Amino acid sequence: MGFMERGIMRTKFPAWQIFLWWHHFFLLWSTIDGQTRYSIPEELKRGSVVGNLAKDLGLVVSELHRRNLRITSEAGKQYFSLDLGKGELVVTDRIDREELCGQRPSCLLPLELVIDNPLQLHRVEIEIQDTNDNSPSFLTKDKVVKIAELVNPGARFPLESAQDPDVGQNSVRSYLISKNEHFKLTVKNQKDGRKVPELVLEKPLDREKQPVHHLILTAVDGGDPVRSGTSEITVIVLDNNDNAPQFERHLYEANVSENAAPGTEILRVKATDADEGLNGEIEYVFGELTDDQVLSVFYIEPSTGAITVKGILDHEANSLYRFDVTAKDKGSPEMDGHCGVEIKIADINDNIPEIIVTSLTTPVAEDSAIGTVIALISSKDPDSGDNGKVTLRLSSKSPFKLSPSVSNHYSLVTNGSLDREKNSQYSVTITAADSGKPSLSSEKTIRVELLDVNDNPPVFSQPSYVVYVKENNAPGKILHSVSASDLDLGENAKISYSILDSKVQDVSVSYVYINSDNGSIYSMHSFDYEKLKVFQIQVQAKDQGSPSLSSNATVHVFILDQNDNAPAVIYPSSAALGSLSHQRMPRSAKAGHLVTKVTAVDADSGHNAWISYRLAEATDASLFTVNLYTGEVRTKRAVSEQDDSSQRLLIEIKDDGEPVQSSTVTVSILLEDGLHEPILDLRHKLSEPSRKTGRITLYLILSLASVSVLSLVTFLILAVKCIRSSRSSGSCCMRRSDCDDYKNPNRNLQIQLNTDGPIKYVEVLGGDMLSQSQSFRSCMSPMSEYSDFTLIKPSSTTDFKEVISVLDASLPDSTWTFESQQVSI
Repeated sequence: MGFMERGIMRTKFPAWQIFLWWHHFFLLWSTIDGQTRYSIPEELKRGSVVGNLAKDLGLVVSELHRRNLRITSEAGKQYFSLDLGKGELVVTDRIDREELCGQRPSCLLPLELVIDNPLQLHRVEIEIQDTNDNSPSFLTKDKVVKIAELVNPGARFPLESAQDPDVGQNSVRSYLISKNEHFKLTVKNQKDGRKVPELVLEKPLDREKQPVHHLILTAVDGGDPVRSGTSEITVIVLDNNDNAPQFERHLYEANVSENAAPGTEILRVKATDADEGLNGEIEYVFGELTDDQVLSVFYIEPSTGAITVKGILDHEANSLYRFDVTAKDKGSPEMDGHCGVEIKIADINDNIPEIIVTSLTTPVAEDSAIGTVIALISSKDPDSGDNGKVTLRLSSKSPFKLSPSVSNHYSLVTNGSLDREKNSQYSVTITAADSGKPSLSSEKTIRVELLDVNDNPPVFSQPSYVVYVKENNAPGKILHSVSASDLDLGENAKISYSILDSKVQDVSVSYVYINSDNGSIYSMHSFDYEKLKVFQIQVQAKDQGSPSLSSNATVHVFILDQNDNAPAVIYPSSAALGSLSHQRMPRSAKAGHLVTKVTAVDADSGHNAWISYRLAEATDASLFTVNLYTGEVRTKRAVSEQDDSSQRLLIEIKDDGEPVQSSTVTVSILLEDGLHEPILDLRHKLSEPSRKTGRITLYLILSLASVSVLSLVTFLILAVKCIRSSRSSGSCCMRRSDCDDYKNPNRNLQIQLNTDGPIKYVEVLGGDMLSQSQSFRSCMSPMSEYSDFTLIKPSSTTDFKEVISVLDASLPDSTWTFESQQVSI
């Protein structure tokens, strides 16, 4: 019959009308409280378009695939999908409103749209409109009603209500009874909106005339097209027991807490019967059509009508129970009465809030701006009222905060600066607490990892390094290793080393190279302390980040002196031409007579340049002695007539280095009589006109003038400094080595006056013995009418030898002398 009705309706309502009706719902959408809502009928075909989400949400269709637009549904089952090419929401599965929402008047299917880059959340509600796709039906197709023949007209007999899964206009609207002369049908409206049909006796029954009556009960819904269902009612006419039990109320209502223990009495129903004896004894039972779920949680005491808790109550599973109770007497025939019972299950706070992480973005760049969305979080609590009202909060200090979004949704966003070097990851604990009493809560920990960015430059272990290297080192030998560290990770912390520049006295040189991987610095040349004492290297450490960061450090390389130079003899000058020097001495010389002075220099420094003189061999060791430090050769005693006229001395010159370096010089001394008039010989030589002597005389005049000027300037400088020093310290020194040289040990100024024997000389020494030194000497003879003056400014040992060679060839050995003294501080 139902199939036929549907066939008739298809004939009655053309397909174009149905299409227009569906089209009306496809186009119906609205935005409520920031949420997009679409309304569609149930049972839509797969592939039907619900709406254009891209257009309605203001999204660019071409960016949907890149931004990874996706749908999540709280229903668990996916009924919809997105056409990323068009931005349309499409039906992908059969939607049965009755399956989703049951008898609820409003059926909303919430969807969450999650979009990345940037992270966004949109809430969409799909309202499922009911269609009249279910016909009313009766659980019992054949209903038997027993009525005593003596029952008076007007008696009412409740019948079974038809069930229709549809809601609203599509649910059961009316009942019809087949035509008969004894009964009519009335409909009783319940508080919950149900319509309960009742059979009303209009004319007395006569069992003897008609013991059984057959009726057809029809339930009709209000849909378009109309649907209906039927049930066959069989009325059996009973004899005798003519009073049925009557309840005090038609409907009993009660409330019970969902945590009520089994055996808890909820309420008592009560009915009375005017009959006596067995016809008046009443027994209470659940109605014939009582649902099994009701039978599983409630129990009715047959004799008292007390309804008690039998099973476990759960407000979240079912908050309201409706059922019928029948009161039967024990008469013959038995008669019964009916009433309705409505029990509401009161909610208690027995469900812990649940935290749901909808979307989580990790790792997060450590330079993310404040307000960057990390995760989308929602909460759920099946309880109702305050028991289901959930509040989320962060229970630990972290640079994050929860920002409320739509409904019970929150966004976890950054609330401060992030630094991976301090914290590489955060454990963000979120606490959800409801408003029940007592409150229930739960926690969920989200682990947020930080993505490294190149925000830390490499840092050297020291801002500057000091390296000491011995001279004469082998090329390619490692000098030192520098190291730098970077707090970043990966390529951002991978360091390469390079040399920006290496300088000697602000002049760039190329002495070293560096291993770019480990920072080891190698020499490219062998160093010579006498040529190079110190140089600087500018080293750079650079990471591989983008953009890369770098830092610099300075490496000071000091060359350590080695004793690799033997003392060089610069006087007697004959030593420049060979190892033999010829000197003359009068036999009238007394003890302590200055014969000559051996002068040597050592290119090394420090102890390696400390020179000592020793008489190694002598023709007569008792006649001569050599000063250990000055190299002066003097007579130890007066010369006698027995002494050989030719004396030979071998003088050894040693430094203080390790190992010791030495050199020797041989001095040949000729003892002559009448050598007490050397000035006459000198005057004789000078009177001989020659081009060479004239040139030397010019040199002496120029030297004398230069030394005079220099001596005057020197004395003035010393006087000024002594005056300043006396004001501050009350003392003055003639030697700068006692005061200024303490601060600058590489410079000295020495004035020395010697008056040994017939030779008079003054020395002015200045400069740095380790660099080019300046030495000025005035050599004069008191017996001469002339002032013989020699100016010597040597720049090296070779220069000394060249000048001495010229002077030695021009002047007698007894008329001049030269002294070079090394001063070490």
